[in-house]
Amino acid sequence: MTDPYTSRTPVHEQRLDGFGTVRVLPLDPAADAAVLHGWVSEERAAFWGMNGLTRDQVTDVYAHMATLDTHHAFLVVKDGEPVALLQTYDPAADRVSECYDTEPGDIGVHLLLAPAGTGGARPGWTAALSGALMAYVLLGLDRTRIVVDPDVDNAKAIARFLKQGFTAGPAVVLPEVDLPDVYLPEKKAQLAFLRREVAFAG
Repeated sequence: MTDPYTSRTPVHEQRLDGFGTVRVLPLDPAADAAVLHGWVSEERAAFWGMNGLTRDQVTDVYAHMATLDTHHAFLVVKDGEPVALLQTYDPAADRVSECYDTEPGDIGVHLLLAPAGTGGARPGWTAALSGALMAYVLLGLDRTRIVVDPDVDNAKAIARFLKQGFTAGPAVVLPEVDLPDVYLPEKKAQLAFLRREVAFAG
């Protein structure tokens, strides 16, 4: 089976012993629409906030994001297989900045993992993938702190971040955003932070 992603230039590529090669590709809203729509339509992705959107609507959301300088989306591919959607953003240009004191060097991250494959859940898989993504975000982009804002009811995501070394911040209410191109309902979120010296201690 040929890898349809080989022709795309990654912003980050990392080979992990015993895991495989992780490539972080700038999202192509049209080409990646089928994959993304499949992921965000699942009940497990309800917290992502795109349940019920059509494939074209998902394409439009990411086509709009591609026009922004402050928010970026990436398709994460492992050994030629799409495994995650990564979004990064400047917290100072996002509604989260109304809920905590931003620092220079902060970067916001949203991460949606693909559903487990036919082999089911694999121990250590998420940690290995997240390690490669943190290397890109903190080292590749030269940022000093990651902020995440999972829904307060998304216990699985919160537990995963804390296990990866994040420190829990306050539970906050992200305000509604109602703009011509973007609508985001109010969201109760659990903030969490990871500093570069913690992620890459020693």
